[in-house]
Amino acid sequence: MQRIGYVLHVSSSRNIILKAENIPRIGDKVMDENLKPVGMVFDVFGPTSSTYVAVKPNIQDPQRLVNRVLYVVPSKPGRKERKKKR
Repeated sequence: MQRIGYVLHVSSSRNIILKAENIPRIGDKVMDENLKPVGMVFDVFGPTSSTYVAVKPNIQDPQRLVNRVLYVVPSKPGRKERKKKR
């Protein structure tokens, strides 16, 4: 499990916005400090020096997570494309 960062706020579209310490992959599962599922990584945006992450929540009250640290369960890497043999 990898620490993503701390929650800044909840957007008007109900996405949880985090200041990223580590950049996750889109679609990774997000957990809180008690290992309870919070949602999935929806978007990664901002400059590389100061990256932000949007999480699509699957909980009733995402506002309670403000100023808390969230973690990501990394997904398995996808199959690499094989080069065609001639």
